[in-house]
Amino acid sequence: MTPPHYNHFFVAPLVLLILLSPLPAASGVGINYGTLGNNLPPPKRVAQLLQSTLIDKVKIYDTNPDILQAFSNTGIDLTVAVENYHVSNLSATALAADEWFATRVLPYLPATSVVAIAVGNEYLTSDDDHLDPTHLFQAMQNLHAVLVARGLDRKIKITTPHSMAVLASSFPPSSSTFALNLIPVMTSILGFLSDTAAPFMINAYPYFAYRDNPTTVDLQYALLGNATGVHDPKGYVYTTMLDAQIDAVRSAINALGFGNRTVQITVSESGWPSKGDAGEIAATPENARTYNTRLIERAQSNKGTPMKPKDKVEIFVFALFNENKKQGVSSERNFGIFNGDGSKVYEVDLSCEFCSGDGKLGFGEKLSGGGARGPTVWCVAKPHAEEKVVQAVLDFCCGPGGVDCREIYESGDCFEPNKVHAHASYAMNVYYQMHGRNYWNCDFKGTGLATFSDPSK
Repeated sequence: MTPPHYNHFFVAPLVLLILLSPLPAASGVGINYGTLGNNLPPPKRVAQLLQSTLIDKVKIYDTNPDILQAFSNTGIDLTVAVENYHVSNLSATALAADEWFATRVLPYLPATSVVAIAVGNEYLTSDDDHLDPTHLFQAMQNLHAVLVARGLDRKIKITTPHSMAVLASSFPPSSSTFALNLIPVMTSILGFLSDTAAPFMINAYPYFAYRDNPTTVDLQYALLGNATGVHDPKGYVYTTMLDAQIDAVRSAINALGFGNRTVQITVSESGWPSKGDAGEIAATPENARTYNTRLIERAQSNKGTPMKPKDKVEIFVFALFNENKKQGVSSERNFGIFNGDGSKVYEVDLSCEFCSGDGKLGFGEKLSGGGARGPTVWCVAKPHAEEKVVQAVLDFCCGPGGVDCREIYESGDCFEPNKVHAHASYAMNVYYQMHGRNYWNCDFKGTGLATFSDPSK
């Protein structure tokens, strides 16, 4: 086979090299990608759009094969899910968990960067009486055992998202505890998360707290903007309800004896609807824009909470799309930043400092240059690197490295010019993007360099 290649890869003599330290960048933002709609854009288009934004983490609610395939080689981390009705089956035996993983997830690795599996969603507080709480912990254990056996447990973490209803009370934050009936299973889950360095996921919605208590909850406090603050008896001051909710969860975790063990908290869902039924007066485009703008700023800030100011909290915005087939009140179908046709429901800045292109963000709009925009940091082969070593790097990327190199085969669009360095630059860059654009992912035995200059120009 003729060595693969990337089209027009020219390494300029004057480039910015990032060899000894990581690239400085603001934290990325996660988003929830639900698909309960009959008018949504195809997954490939969604993946292309998100590459041009600050969104670098996506959480889905199943293992939709079209989505898993669409996010291959994008550099976006994916959290997939075991649906609630599958949890019992996966809890039965390790073999059942292995079969699920081998058919649902494994075929897409490593091209698709799956970093977590969410086992169920709000499983412990579901209205479904057929869900056994003990099945959740066992399913998590079985899936983790599968990952350990396959050598993937450091790359992929097992967790489960909870609703705020797992708490007996959430205020004051410093006194919060888990509901008494959930303490046994929650103790087991927290021990598992601590042992495996997986995050505790919480779905936190100040909107619902305000909707249900509009006379006692300050709207600006719910919208993440109360400058006056709410005071906790232990001296903590909260200017946002979201921080208070996070610390309420933290107190409940500490109350079970995990205060001295590392359990990272991730906000797996948070958002605000732009439309609701007659009684949902706060569900407006303006409030949704305000909340999600502040939420995105909060996610990028690297800040903790009053109780743990140095502990960064990862956040997934809910949601990417309005979903017109969701059940429940009108607001449930209107949490999206985008409409099903790809237009924005309201204006939220998703632009990325390290993303190229100047086209407008929208699924139905043409991006500048006629295609999807990607990051403005690339990994390429050093022009004077020894060809034998570069060839070995190319073979690694297109083999064990998991890069899809079909574009640089002889029949591919990126075959010309047929040069080893050019082919390797393509493969090295895809590998670099796949693995999160860390500086160490562009070393390749000293043959790679990171550049802010687009090598395809």
